[in-house]
Amino acid sequence: MTTIEIPTPHGPARAELHCAEEGQAVLLLGHGAGGGIAAKDLVAVTRAAQAAGVDVALVEQPYRVAGRRAPAPAKQLDAAWLAVADELGERFDGLPQVFGGRSSGARVACRTAAAGQAAAVLCLAFPEHPPGKPEKSRQAELDAVEVPALVVQGERDPFGRPKPSAHHEVVVIPGTHALDKDLDALFRATSEWLTRVLRPLL
Repeated sequence: MTTIEIPTPHGPARAELHCAEEGQAVLLLGHGAGGGIAAKDLVAVTRAAQAAGVDVALVEQPYRVAGRRAPAPAKQLDAAWLAVADELGERFDGLPQVFGGRSSGARVACRTAAAGQAAAVLCLAFPEHPPGKPEKSRQAELDAVEVPALVVQGERDPFGRPKPSAHHEVVVIPGTHALDKDLDALFRATSEWLTRVLRPLL
């Protein structure tokens, strides 16, 4: 494991690199709004990706690196994410990139997928709407993704459940927004999906 700092327009970001034996793609994983990269679901998905032959970069947004818990505005998150993706693209010699993350990080991955030319998008606990406010849907962010996408959602997630579409599939596993109740199910779902969607690109 290697940790690097990456300059962005909004201060330094940090990436914790976990390489597979023979990495054939790179999965960038972002954290939730108030959480960090040590979240149990991110750790499980990192292991799943490595098992599928995918390098992983766990990305800490600049506000977290600076020690703040309150998230930055969406435009700043997106700009910082794209700067990290650009740097990692050079470091990993142009390997296909999968954008991903949990909760807020999943939204960033969706919003930046087109601009960052992501090969696929992995959403963990996509916050479909604020708890108790289904009328404030964020489905449009997910629907705008035009590459293969997987959403893994807890069956009792108070942030709702996104609808599947032609480009993205939704897998429901036991648990809540934390996705930490059945880490084996999370591992299996993400490992199988990564293997399937990346095969045509390799």
